[in-house]
Amino acid sequence: MPTDTSSGALPARAPLAPAPGEPVLDVVIPVYNEEKDLGPCVRRLHAHLTRTFPYPFRITIADNASTDRTPACAAELAAAVPGVRSVRLEEKGRGRALRTVWSHSEAPVLAYMDVDLSTDLNALLPLVAPLISGHSDLAIGTRLARSSRVVRGAKREFVSRAYNLLLRSSLAARFSDAQCGFKAIRREVAERLLPLVEDTGWFFDTEMLVLAERAGLRIHEVPVDWVDDPDSTVHIVRTATEDLKGVWRVGRALALGELPLDRLARPFGDDPRDRISLPGVPRGLARQLLGFCAVGVLSTLGYLALYSLFRLGAGPQAANAAALLASTVGNTAANRRLTFGVRGRDRALRHQAQGLVVFAIGLALTSGSLAALGAGTDDPAPGTELAVLVTANLAATVLRFLLFRAWVFPERRTTPVPVKDDHR
Repeated sequence: MPTDTSSGALPARAPLAPAPGEPVLDVVIPVYNEEKDLGPCVRRLHAHLTRTFPYPFRITIADNASTDRTPACAAELAAAVPGVRSVRLEEKGRGRALRTVWSHSEAPVLAYMDVDLSTDLNALLPLVAPLISGHSDLAIGTRLARSSRVVRGAKREFVSRAYNLLLRSSLAARFSDAQCGFKAIRREVAERLLPLVEDTGWFFDTEMLVLAERAGLRIHEVPVDWVDDPDSTVHIVRTATEDLKGVWRVGRALALGELPLDRLARPFGDDPRDRISLPGVPRGLARQLLGFCAVGVLSTLGYLALYSLFRLGAGPQAANAAALLASTVGNTAANRRLTFGVRGRDRALRHQAQGLVVFAIGLALTSGSLAALGAGTDDPAPGTELAVLVTANLAATVLRFLLFRAWVFPERRTTPVPVKDDHR
């Protein structure tokens, strides 16, 4: 898996300041053997941008090792139409073409669309506007929004929805349409994100979006009107197979913490006061509390389910100990990754051992509560037992968070890096 060689986190989002004479938007059209459609596509796109886009723009034709007259057509268009250029690649792959052009473009907003122009071009300005304003990091067109109007066959509709359902279930993706050939990204984000994206083909889009979302970058979605191209040359079965391999590879890398996604983090907001640590306010406390509470709710539900199951064949003390041990191992692992942002295997066993010490404290609190209940009544009702356990677990939860934050996952102190205030 490639690694990002840049250092430090991304700066806070800010509106773009166009440079005189430089394009604000670079729209890439990746093509392979498209001599018939390339000319009409580029001229139509150029006319639309000239009429509607308020900033300088450029259209880049990225030829993916075409074997027909596509390279000649691209060169003719670059010579005849202002603001159009062509780039020739000797290897196929849409992802390779986008990575190559985007990595060498000086435009602050980078976009791409398919040569068939299936997407209504009226969505282009709404796609890139949030990137220009500084609101979002990436933007995608979606054909699966309720307000989208789509004309395509049942087979492609099924494949698209099944694929996005797969992404939601396997990679916890929240964006709605990974495959729509209508996307944009801010250049400073692309500089950090693209070195982490390994795929060079059709899975490139999905991998880019999954990593961006996991890093906490903001993805803006624009409902689009879409008319499917009946002459599309995409091989569905082969593409689906490669996509499944990509899902497995990316899922494994994320699970093992192999990607330095912290280098894609954005500061909260664009107020200069948000970019420094305020005296007396621990960094990330609110986010950690929310994450800890979410994990705590799930682990508590799991604990109660396990306790009820174990109680069928064991006494209350044994059932409590077994359920608490199982839920604590899962709780420590989840808090390690989700609440405190610790990735990889480094010190994982130590963290689990420290978590077991915290488990022992929780066990003492809950076992003591059960013992007190048993001393007060000979045959407590199951509902009373659960109520006592919930109360004891709440007390143990507060102590667990404090111990996790101060002892198990203490914040690593680093020398603060001064941030230039661009809002003077």
